[in-house]
Amino acid sequence: MNAMRTRLVAVMLALAAVSASPALAQVTKTIPGESKLVTATVESIERGSREVTMKKSDGKYETFTVPREIKRFDTLKVGDKVSARYYETLVLQLKAPGDKAVDTTSAATTRTEGRPSGTAAVQQTITATITEIDPKVPSITFSGPRGWTYSSRVEDKNALSKVKVGDRVDITWTSAVLLALDDAK
Repeated sequence: MNAMRTRLVAVMLALAAVSASPALAQVTKTIPGESKLVTATVESIERGSREVTMKKSDGKYETFTVPREIKRFDTLKVGDKVSARYYETLVLQLKAPGDKAVDTTSAATTRTEGRPSGTAAVQQTITATITEIDPKVPSITFSGPRGWTYSSRVEDKNALSKVKVGDRVDITWTSAVLLALDDAK
């Protein structure tokens, strides 16, 4: 969720380039994310639920559920080093009035043949509505499907002048994690 929050802060920067007029409603803006490399050590494995607790280099622990498609889960051992490269992009599209709302999620997992590595990707698209704009802070609030709401401070005050309460935006998050398993040392 932190990455999503970071990406949404950029939403208003992107909306500054998009007018709310119907003639420009199909304008699309892509905000590329940064690639992050994380290496962690397997600290515990719960085989039944496929949960793995990892200790990151900053000393913090995080628990992940490994999808059934990852066949090498059974070879995972405490002490193994796992490297993950994480990447996320955000695409915004101002919707024309009357366009149908969307709420989709898709996921894919692939393995690298002959190597202990693979890729897991998730893409989610929702239609969010601008429910509040506060030019004094400045901030914006969105609402979307399944009770989703999000408020954020806006860096660029001019961006707020380009949109209004009630405007709808399709927001598509695409994230991918490239994993590699190193032998325990």
